[in-house]
Amino acid sequence: MKKDKPEKAKKEKTLKKAKKERNIPASEPKEKKPAKTKKAEKEPDTYVKKKKEMIFQSVESLQQVVNVVNEAAFALNDKSRTIRESAIPEVLAGALGAGIGGVGSFAALYGLGVVGLSAAGITSGLAAAGAIVGGGMVAGVFVLAAPVAALAAGSVGVAAHLKNKQLRQEKERLYTEALKKHEAIIKALKEEADADKERLDYLQSLNILLTQAIKDLKKDLGVA
Repeated sequence: MKKDKPEKAKKEKTLKKAKKERNIPASEPKEKKPAKTKKAEKEPDTYVKKKKEMIFQSVESLQQVVNVVNEAAFALNDKSRTIRESAIPEVLAGALGAGIGGVGSFAALYGLGVVGLSAAGITSGLAAAGAIVGGGMVAGVFVLAAPVAALAAGSVGVAAHLKNKQLRQEKERLYTEALKKHEAIIKALKEEADADKERLDYLQSLNILLTQAIKDLKKDLGVA
């Protein structure tokens, strides 16, 4: 009988352990990860793809915005510069006269000062006017990429695709640069509040043109 006691105690110990284990709460269940939806994470592409609905329908049409962006770079680098020294004085004067929201589109606003002047003349004038300041090139001068060259007749579809891709890339690049310059011009208007009227008119005309350019680029890019 004595030999049975250790075995009985052992069984009781095992039963107590099993009972105790049954009372131990199970480990917390792992959080279920939300089911991945294939297209929920990808934002819809809001870029305007139809040419007829675009404001800027070609890389070349962006050149006027480039002229203004680069003029803003000159303005920020030279605090004595005014509309008189500008490469696009007629454009700036026209914009100043119209004011913000005075004209429906950037092209119309820019066109107020280009009557009788060729676009090529404006572009070459900008390139020739004061591009070198203090012995070096002006910082932040924007240059459009060369348009995609026409391919063989059998690759018309490919050429069209490349042109559309390039146009979108240039719009995105120019939009980013225009935002930077616009922010800098607004800052300059505040910092140079005591400057003479000619300087303030110059900065304000750039503000007006950049505001409209950004608005039109936003529309083409589908930016909210």
